[in-house]
This record gives sequence, C-alpha cells and structure tokens, in this order.
Amino acid sequence: MIARDGWTFILIGLVLTVVALWLATRWDNRIAFVFSMVLALVTVFTVYFFRDPDRSVILEPDMLVAPADGRVVEIDTLESHPFVGSPVIQVSIFLSVFDVHVNRIPATGTIDYVNYNSGKFLAAFEDKASEENEQTEIGMTSTSGQQLVFKQIAGIIARRIVCRVDSGDRVTAGSRFGLIRFGSRVDLLLPVSSRLRVKVGDHVRGGESVIGYLGQAESASSPVESEKGTDAGL
Repeated sequence: MIARDGWTFILIGLVLTVVALWLATRWDNRIAFVFSMVLALVTVFTVYFFRDPDRSVILEPDMLVAPADGRVVEIDTLESHPFVGSPVIQVSIFLSVFDVHVNRIPATGTIDYVNYNSGKFLAAFEDKASEENEQTEIGMTSTSGQQLVFKQIAGIIARRIVCRVDSGDRVTAGSRFGLIRFGSRVDLLLPVSSRLRVKVGDHVRGGESVIGYLGQAESASSPVESEKGTDAGL
C-alpha cells in the first residue's frame, strides 16, 4: 500500500524516467540512458519511501502505541507543559529516510487542539529540534481522562508536514493521521505517571509497538520500567 501523498511524486518520477529513456533511445545517447536509470532508481526509492503497510495491535486500556516508525533517541523528564501538566515525560523518535513515514495516533481518545508552528530545519535528532524546528503539535485527552501531546517535527530534509486531524475528532490508537516527508522526528509528551516499555536505542513500529501505558507509575522515582526495552512488533 502506498500513502496517497506519495502518488504525485511517484507519477512525476515515472513520467521523467520514460521521457529520458525515450530520448536516450532516440538519440542513442549513453549519458541520457544513464540519466534515465538514475531517475528510475529515484522513482523506485520514492515508492519505497511512501509505503504504508497495514499495522495492528490488540489494544488494552490506557495503552500507548508508537506514533511513528523509527529509533527512540531520547527519553527525558521536562519541568512542565501547559497542556499535559508538570512534570512531563518526553519520548522522542527519529525517523530516517528508510523508515515508514506515515504517522499514527498514540492513544484512544479525543483531539483537543492542533497547532502548527513554523520554525527552523535543524537535524531532527538534535535535542533543540523539538522546540525550534517547524512542527505540528497535537493535544488530546485519552478515554481515561489523561492528557498527552504528540508532535510532528520536520527535519533537515523534511519540508512538508501533513496532519489530518482536527480539534474535536475522536481517534483510536494506531489509526493513521498524517505523514512527514523525508527525515523527521515525532515526540510524545506524557504524564509523569505513565509507565514506559521502551528505552533509548529501541526501534519501534508505528501503530504496532507498545510504548507504554498511561496511569499510575509503579515507582515515584522513575517513570521508566526497569525491564529491558524491546523491538516490539518486529
């Protein structure tokens, strides 16, 4: 399955490839032929980039699923967030150009707000990208009443954030809601009582890997469970 946002790029690549190959054949030009092959490879990669595989997970109460494919690059505790409260757990997932870039809802509940903020295009894995880069911030309330935030953050290559949810929408964990074109990052801001099932370095799959659970933490000293994080769903 291909994400609908990719079809324009794929069709443009196909047309350019066919035209270049036709010219190379007509002119019997080796350079034009090589150029057509390069265009063909770019088109194949574009198809690969915009792939949109089906994902599923058996949902449990207060379950948090990964909002994106990628590597967990940061888990930190922030002083506060105006919507989530104080303190807040931040989980950051970095998406390379080889990861699926379709984004998914992390929890079941209702969307409270969607804010787009223009900004810089720093490398998505940098800590300050979470605050300074172009991004869309989405706040929601889970079915159990917990408030959380997830952010689509553009990277050094990404120049287009697609978000298809609005305030008031009722959403289900794991459902598709948008996409970021090329290298990017997705952040989760969670109540400090959340229990996490991942650690820095884990690779997660959007809509399938379990990030953790909303609710009371087992230990007030740490929001992260002591068990080893896993490549859930892989």
